[in-house]
Amino acid sequence: MAKKTVASLQKGEGRTYSKVIKMVKSPKTGAYVFKEEMVPNEAVKDILK
Repeated sequence: MAKKTVASLQKGEGRTYSKVIKMVKSPKTGAYVFKEEMVPNEAVKDILK
């Protein structure tokens, strides 16, 4: 019989970081490149400006 794992390690804060994916035009080739980064939820709007 399989054991059931319990998710008791969370503190109840939820997610505090978001993954931001930006499409940036490469100056070298002219093609579009996707840049991914993990940022705090408070900084998402500042990074997307």
